[in-house]
Amino acid sequence: MSSDQSNGADPQPKNAGQPEKAPRSMSATTTRRALAAVAAGAVVAAIATFAIAGGFNRSENLPAHSAGSGPQATGSVDGDAFASAAAGDCLDWTPSNDPQEDRKDVAKVDCSEEHRFEVAAPLDLSVYPGAEFGPGSRYPGALRFAALRDEHCVPAVDSYLGAKFDPYGKFSVGLMFPSESGWAAGERTLRCGLQFSSTAGTLLPFTGKVAEQDQSNIWDPGTCIGINQNVPTDPVDCAQPHAFEVISVVDLATQFPSSMPAVEDQDKYLEGVCTQAANEYLGSADALRNKTLTLFWDNLELDSWLAGSRRVNCSVGKETDAGGFSTITGSAKGEILINGAAPVPPPPVPEGRSIPTPLPGAAPVPGN
Repeated sequence: MSSDQSNGADPQPKNAGQPEKAPRSMSATTTRRALAAVAAGAVVAAIATFAIAGGFNRSENLPAHSAGSGPQATGSVDGDAFASAAAGDCLDWTPSNDPQEDRKDVAKVDCSEEHRFEVAAPLDLSVYPGAEFGPGSRYPGALRFAALRDEHCVPAVDSYLGAKFDPYGKFSVGLMFPSESGWAAGERTLRCGLQFSSTAGTLLPFTGKVAEQDQSNIWDPGTCIGINQNVPTDPVDCAQPHAFEVISVVDLATQFPSSMPAVEDQDKYLEGVCTQAANEYLGSADALRNKTLTLFWDNLELDSWLAGSRRVNCSVGKETDAGGFSTITGSAKGEILINGAAPVPPPPVPEGRSIPTPLPGAAPVPGN
């Protein structure tokens, strides 16, 4: 069995997420576009990888069943948990870099335990109109599975969550499907569901059912997000090269308890809150400037607000002139390197109001 994932900002439309002056902040639109582009590329790469991954194999054909009866247990030698998974079931497995071993031990677990996939609905291609997925049909491939995910799984997830899915939130819509060998053996059962994936497309474990938790796309303070070619990837130890470091979580509901605030109002509030958070996290009001870091924060979209998401992150990184991030090594709380070099603090700001040099022939400045 293989798994396809959507994470994006349209991707999950993430499904990534992320500002104006504080000491200095990255524009929300710019940041979201950057992360959206990253996520989109990651999704394509992830789909291609999972499409060739080893999956469930069968020794016999699918049992016949009528449309409407739903996918049946297939009796796969190593796929009983997947084959019998129904809406609301949570699945987990031991990840492996070997595509022939990855997802070989898929098992149902209690959703209160760590898992990597929550089933939203079964998808039985054996009852799909036409001969496209019939016996002996050609393996659909990554792009076709992605289209099936968008066509069937997105509405299935929306129905499963009662129209409370945050497309910009922490979770993304995924599809688990057979490998080529499983398909050749007659496997046609797929599962639509929810997963928590990093910007780079790595499936991360989570606990609890999605419907019972805040879907806000946030990381805990102190989390550092890795970097690859100036774009964010997976969480890493802050001693490793990274793009930015999360410094706080802000609940917008404390300031805006009723209707959703406009982005301008979010920015106005977050500018002060994130600046204070940066001063406290870094240890002083001058640290952000002296370390030449950029302060930025996320904004909530209307779809996120309607789904119940209320929390956003404040983070610090170092934006580049061309867009994206510089590489930082070390936690912002201590000594850091930016692109391999220690940051050079800018000249101190003169105290009081600066007096410009008078133009020739101008009247003397009072007191001189």
